[in-house]
Amino acid sequence: MRIAELFQRGEPVYSFEFFPPKTEAGYRNLYRTIGELKRLDPGFVSVTCGAAGSTRRKTADLVIRIQRDLGITAMAHVVCTGTRREELEETLGSMADAGIENVLALRGDPPRDQPDWRPVPGGFHHANELAAFVKERFGFCIGGACYPEKHPEATTLAEDVDNLKRKVDAGVEFLITQLFLDDDDYWSFLERVRAAGIEVPVVPGIMPMVSLANLRRCMVLSPGSKVPARLEADLAAAGEDAERSLDVGVEWATAQCRDLVQGGAPGIHFYTLNRSPATRRVHENLHAT
Repeated sequence: MRIAELFQRGEPVYSFEFFPPKTEAGYRNLYRTIGELKRLDPGFVSVTCGAAGSTRRKTADLVIRIQRDLGITAMAHVVCTGTRREELEETLGSMADAGIENVLALRGDPPRDQPDWRPVPGGFHHANELAAFVKERFGFCIGGACYPEKHPEATTLAEDVDNLKRKVDAGVEFLITQLFLDDDDYWSFLERVRAAGIEVPVVPGIMPMVSLANLRRCMVLSPGSKVPARLEADLAAAGEDAERSLDVGVEWATAQCRDLVQGGAPGIHFYTLNRSPATRRVHENLHAT
């Protein structure tokens, strides 16, 4: 199933994101998580690619296995960083041969020791170049990323939206946002992209914050994202009480998702960190009668 077609059905599409584990135990835990989340009938799942394309082959293999063995539409992240065109073409070809129809085209995270990152010879600088390459050579449905609070490397939000328009013009058919914690940021961003002529679905990316440490770690990985004072205070008040912290995170994420879906968002993409409890509870809350 091409993911862009899911958003044409008029109902919210719920999806989940995973990453390739580093150990066999991690894979066992991941398949258990996917099995638990499969009961929620997700529209699709996605699998990330490590910094500098370090898990390119593992990402492709995992996506193929999920779709083949579990019967869930699966999407692979493909990145510019650390990857030559020939390598991308080989990976994309193997996925296409296995029946994968969807990819998320990303610039990707540069290596931590290369702040002035440059593409490898034969590689791409930006996601719009990668999207154009994929569209020209393959029949994939292409997704892209966006940042409601501005990409950290963009000087202005207007510049960021201009760059986003280039990705869509290059062939991106839907967008998934970076995580955010205040829905007002999504709605104001959506207004800006629609004014710029970007008409593809913009799917909110949500992660339940299940502890104060989790919140702070995510903010380091998502520079520029704002932290609502009440959420931080409630997680701080929960302290080391894991159940109470989980309740706080689930309640906040549920309120976010309910507002977004009721406001007309095309669905929710959950960042799971390869775990299911918080995501399952949020999903159950949204579907409770």
